[in-house]
Amino acid sequence: MSCNGCRVLRKGCSEECALRHCIEWIDNPQAQANATLFVAKFFGRGGLMSFISSVPKSQGPSLFRSLLFEAVGRTVNPVSGAVGLLWTGKWHVCQKAVMTVLRRGTVEPRPEFDNASECGSFRPPVDDHVSSRPKPLKRKRADLDLCLTYQRADTQPEESETTTLESGSGNNCRFHDGGDEPKLLRLFV
Repeated sequence: MSCNGCRVLRKGCSEECALRHCIEWIDNPQAQANATLFVAKFFGRGGLMSFISSVPKSQGPSLFRSLLFEAVGRTVNPVSGAVGLLWTGKWHVCQKAVMTVLRRGTVEPRPEFDNASECGSFRPPVDDHVSSRPKPLKRKRADLDLCLTYQRADTQPEESETTTLESGSGNNCRFHDGGDEPKLLRLFV
C-alpha cells in the first residue's frame, strides 16, 4: 500500500519507502499528503527525493520538516524565507502558514515582505570616531606562470612539429612550432 506522500506524488511506494518515514511525524494522513505536495511543488519531486535520499534515515523527519518550513517561509517571505522570519521575530507567521498548508489552505507572499529584505535593517552600529570609508587593500601583482610548456625528448624527428605553450609577460600565451612566427590554434573551426 502506498504511503500518503507517494500517493499524492503518483510515485511507486514500497515497504522501505524513504518518504513514508519522513512524514510520519504528521498525524493526519491528508495533512501528510498536503505537506508532501507543497514541498514537492516548491523543490520539485526529484529534488525532494534527492534531499531525502542524501541523509541518514534517522534524519529524514527533521529534513522534511526543515524543507517544509523553508518552502513555506520562502512563499510567505520570498526574500529571506524562514530564516528571515525567525531573525525578525516573526516566526509565528511561518508556523501559522505551515498549519495552513497542512489544512490544504493557500499560502501567498505577505505584503510587508514584498519590497525589501529585512536584513538591510540590521546593520552594525557605526562608531563616529572611526572613518566610514574602508581602507583600500594593497595588492601585489603576481606572475603565476599559468601557461604550460610541452616539450619532447632531446631528439626530434624531422617531420614532426613541436607545439609549445610558453609563458609570456602577463597573460600572453603563444604557441610556437619551433620557428620565429607565433602559431595560433584553431580551436572552434
